[in-house]
Amino acid sequence: MQRTPLLISSLLRYGTLVHAEQKVITWTGEGSREMTYAAVGRRAAQLAHALRGLGVDGDQRVGTFMWNNSEHLVTYLAVPSMGAVLHALNIRLFPPQIVYVANHADDRIVIVDNTLAKPFSGLLPHLPGVQHVIVNGPIDDETRAALAAPDHILAVHDWDALLDGEPTAYDWPEDLDEHSASSMCYTSGTTGNPKGAVYSH
Repeated sequence: MQRTPLLISSLLRYGTLVHAEQKVITWTGEGSREMTYAAVGRRAAQLAHALRGLGVDGDQRVGTFMWNNSEHLVTYLAVPSMGAVLHALNIRLFPPQIVYVANHADDRIVIVDNTLAKPFSGLLPHLPGVQHVIVNGPIDDETRAALAAPDHILAVHDWDALLDGEPTAYDWPEDLDEHSASSMCYTSGTTGNPKGAVYSH
């Protein structure tokens, strides 16, 4: 029997150390940008520290409303590695479905790409459980004000500003049950409300 638990943090450690110089390449539509696996590991640690500072101290759900980019990968690795649960919101669902799944999953923090921030701000008044929004990339003052407007929003954070001052190493917990939740997603809801599926480590 294998005694070492199969945890996402093990993949994170291995990939960012053994393959430190390999690169994640994100296409932006205007060109590409690169990030080494080592940098992914450092950024994942910083995100975990930042999320702890925002009150994520157990298996709370951290939602994402993002494209496939390096910051989304950082989030995919950091959130379950720290013991929380990643919930990737499907940006292609209809707005009522997004509202349903975010409320059903009980998302408390949502990380949003800047190009999706404006449409997401229209959903926030219907997401009373969300307390913090983290925006990846610059946004205009009008969009920031719309994100901050609902009474239940405690703060709107800039990804870089939130993470930059945090330590680049994190003591990933090793006592997590490998059968505990790491992430969740929802079906497309073609025959009713979307159905949630939870994935273990």
